[in-house]
Amino acid sequence: MFSTELINKLKKFNTPFYFYDTDLLHKTLFAIKEAASLFQYNIHYALKANANPKLLKIISSYGFGADCVSGNEIERALHCGFSSDKIVFAGVGKTDLEIKLSIEKHIYSINCESLEELEVVNSIASKENKRVRVALRINPNVDAKTHKNITTGLTVNKFGLSIDDLHRIMSKIDKYKNLHMDGLHFHIGSQINNLNVFSELSKKVNTIQSYLEEYNFYPNHINLGGGLGINYQKPEDQIPDFQAYFKIFANNLNVNANQSIHFEPGRSIIGQSGMLLTRVLYTKETENGKLIIVDAGFTELIRPALYQAQHKIVNLSSNDCNETYDIAGPICETSDYFGRSVKLPRTKRGDLIAIMSVGAYGETMASQYNLRSLAPSFYNDVISYSALI
Repeated sequence: MFSTELINKLKKFNTPFYFYDTDLLHKTLFAIKEAASLFQYNIHYALKANANPKLLKIISSYGFGADCVSGNEIERALHCGFSSDKIVFAGVGKTDLEIKLSIEKHIYSINCESLEELEVVNSIASKENKRVRVALRINPNVDAKTHKNITTGLTVNKFGLSIDDLHRIMSKIDKYKNLHMDGLHFHIGSQINNLNVFSELSKKVNTIQSYLEEYNFYPNHINLGGGLGINYQKPEDQIPDFQAYFKIFANNLNVNANQSIHFEPGRSIIGQSGMLLTRVLYTKETENGKLIIVDAGFTELIRPALYQAQHKIVNLSSNDCNETYDIAGPICETSDYFGRSVKLPRTKRGDLIAIMSVGAYGETMASQYNLRSLAPSFYNDVISYSALI
């Protein structure tokens, strides 16, 4: 599966490091752009998935917008070529400085998540003598059927406005004189593989729009968030079926005349384009079996520790018979494991290990815990990634 030439190239790099296949990223971007165009949908890439500047410049070159959840993400998006009028700003805890920045940069929309936030944005806009476009982020109480830590659309979650909040806003909408409310925003979770969830979301949006019509409120744009998952167990399934995803909304969502529809994909665009390379430092026997210690830890990829995520793991250096290993990092935390009971060719010190599908929430969630250095990134203009799969 792996050529000797390729493995020899990989061995020249100090580990750990991230590696990105920009060819695959281009193919994925082309696929989602083509699928979205069939339905006239608008795409805003979610920077929280991966904010690597080189990758952002590639993504912005396709004319997509950006979904940001901090002021620094707005600044990074603008620096990397995203147009300000295609940037949306979400987040349950925006600071006054971040709100001022978004107003100053004339972004497309501030997506508000609480009654008090609306008042704060209105007040800041008034002081700036501006009228600001906002969307109301609604919590639709839809179960995304994903990990509890990345579910965002249930009433027990901290995100969004309730239906009771909507009633309060509509009843006193005239008091928000410096807000141009013309949108609704929804985001119910991440790594969603059950497309029926999006059908349920569409129906909830229809109900909410019908409710708002009683107040003669007709939003000009609907932002349906992101959440489409990828196949971590089979990274060779590189590009998600974007057309099937969008078709769910096209078949179930009631769209009013002149109403634009927006999405905020992140993981589904970048997830399969990245991998994490790490070396085996030591092997040891424990009461539970064989253990591999590698030089990458949850400082480079926190998903297994935080979400109990399972990534495909490959030994690039061994063609020996398979054995079963637990794979741990060097961090002084018991949760620092990449996998349990993983079958790999017989592994020894110095072997090169590839952890697949880390393009999303790998580099962007990296930390310097234990005063570790941040891992560098390399790209396929140096090494051919496609031969790895």
